[in-house]
Amino acid sequence: MSKLVDTNKLKFSVFQDERFVDLNLYQFGWERCEPLHSFGPHIRNHYLFHYIISGKGILHSNGNQYQLQAGMGFLIVPNEVTTYLADEHDPWEYAWIEFDGLSVPGCLNQAGLHAKQPIYKPVTKEAGRLLHNQMMTIIDQNNASSMHLIGQGFIFLDLLVRGGGYKETNSGKRLRDFYMKEALSFIEQHYHLDISIENIADFCGLDRSYFGRIFRDTMGASPQRFLMIYRMAKAEQLLKETKQPIGKISSMVGYANQLHFSRAFKDIYGISPREYRQKHFNSPHIP
Repeated sequence: MSKLVDTNKLKFSVFQDERFVDLNLYQFGWERCEPLHSFGPHIRNHYLFHYIISGKGILHSNGNQYQLQAGMGFLIVPNEVTTYLADEHDPWEYAWIEFDGLSVPGCLNQAGLHAKQPIYKPVTKEAGRLLHNQMMTIIDQNNASSMHLIGQGFIFLDLLVRGGGYKETNSGKRLRDFYMKEALSFIEQHYHLDISIENIADFCGLDRSYFGRIFRDTMGASPQRFLMIYRMAKAEQLLKETKQPIGKISSMVGYANQLHFSRAFKDIYGISPREYRQKHFNSPHIP
């Protein structure tokens, strides 16, 4: 953990532990902005959530403009061009957390947040207060252990979901959750094999197109994309923690073709498996 800035107008920290797969934090902070202070246009690699403590501002996202004020939040999703601007007369003060992970798209979906609906309105003032307090807990405990901060991150996601007021019919939610648990269990047990989306859909007893639709609605990514992300997360761990040859790691995560594996890894992490290992391997003795 590295504290970069701590003043009476700005706190900013970077989370430096990349071991976590289901949820990881990247940076978090708080700022009391100057009038017309802006950020962007910019594209993020991860999810970024702001909660507005006081003041007003504007978000430009996905071709839309949103007028925002205290007690509201806004989500920036990966690969979207966004700009946000503090009000000239009543500039906002906000807390933010940048995060990602395998469990994140499903949680955000439950909170009713996505690229086409990035605005968060807590169902009650108390729900907003609890969310704000939890974000400040993470920001103020930046020197805590990685495990502690990830635990606090899950509490943040829980409050985000519970305070969002997004409802589904209980029967539909239970059935969908059952299918998703079946699908995730199958992926967890068979990701290292040459499995297809048809295999997963058949295991769940669903038509492939219907399965793909409810999977995307729940997890925020297609089954194909999610399977690739899951495999690359396993590969990333093997690259950092073992001396297995890259070709062997490729086959261990379900890729018979090492070239295809390298392309998939670079798509997720931005660099080749070899470059990633050179940068992140836990031992200095690997050749």
